[in-house]
Amino acid sequence: MKHSNPATITSSATRPSLLRRVRSWEDQTSWAEFYKLYWKLVYGLARRSGLAHADAEDVCQEVFKRVAETIGNFESDPNRGTFRGWLMNLTRWRIADKYAARPKAERRGSRSSEGTSGSRTATIERVPDGSDPNANWNQEWKLHLIEAACERIAKRTKEAHYRAFDLHVRNRWPVEKVAAELGIRPGAVYLICHRLTKQLKAEVAKLRKQLG
Repeated sequence: MKHSNPATITSSATRPSLLRRVRSWEDQTSWAEFYKLYWKLVYGLARRSGLAHADAEDVCQEVFKRVAETIGNFESDPNRGTFRGWLMNLTRWRIADKYAARPKAERRGSRSSEGTSGSRTATIERVPDGSDPNANWNQEWKLHLIEAACERIAKRTKEAHYRAFDLHVRNRWPVEKVAAELGIRPGAVYLICHRLTKQLKAEVAKLRKQLG
């Protein structure tokens, strides 16, 4: 199989969906991109469920191992719904496995300490309930797409230009403050931010298409 060219991996509008390309174990470039795009979501859900860093990393490894084993059949099974929903469920199941593997005394201790005063639910019960769409998961997915798109834009944009965009659009600095900080004209800040905002929208749309 011919490997993807890293130079064109983010620029080709007609290339196959990333989900389809990672069906091949040989396509290491696509797998690296796939993992980079999704691991923060999986790791974040594991950590918010109460798992420690090491256990959350184990969940990531187990989830992506399962994805690698079954991605080839995913699109042929309409009952699985969206890939995002399927990935969320895989993550929740692996988190539940982590808790189930703990000694009973440790599980009881965890639940007891977290249930004190009745203000907090047990750790495993704080894992999202698997409804689809899940509001928190979908919101994080949207934010995740924006972050991934910004990373791509930053790599191909002059540092000062991206800095202006980041300060004004993402951090909501006034144009005049950005201009003074970077030593450029306010009009230039407007133009830079307008251009990069258009690129950001286009990049987010491309990511949605690529990820199926």
